[in-house]
Amino acid sequence: QVQLVESGGGLVQPGGSLRLSCAASGSIFSINNMDWYRQAPGKERELVARITSSGSTNYVDSVKGRFTISRDNAKNTVYLQMNSLKPEDTAVYYCNSRILVLGILKDFWGQGTQVTVSS
Repeated sequence: QVQLVESGGGLVQPGGSLRLSCAASGSIFSINNMDWYRQAPGKERELVARITSSGSTNYVDSVKGRFTISRDNAKNTVYLQMNSLKPEDTAVYYCNSRILVLGILKDFWGQGTQVTVSS
């Protein structure tokens, strides 16, 4: 079995920074894309950032220039550095990874971590 464990959420003032981490563990052969999603109250879950196995990155327009996604393949971990945070960034953040397990490619989700941006 595979688990994704997230950490790093919390309460921060506007303009502040947070760094989220998501570590995958278990019967992992390889990891393809590693993504961060978020879901704000009353809104649909949206893809915030993606990093491929080769290191290519993509971001939703609203976070470009403020958020940076990175990964440590040796640790099976993905990070999201969030700077210049705004109240509209408040949401539950989820990591998602497409992982090859026993020859089958599957999507796995973390449990979610709350990020609240408020003064």
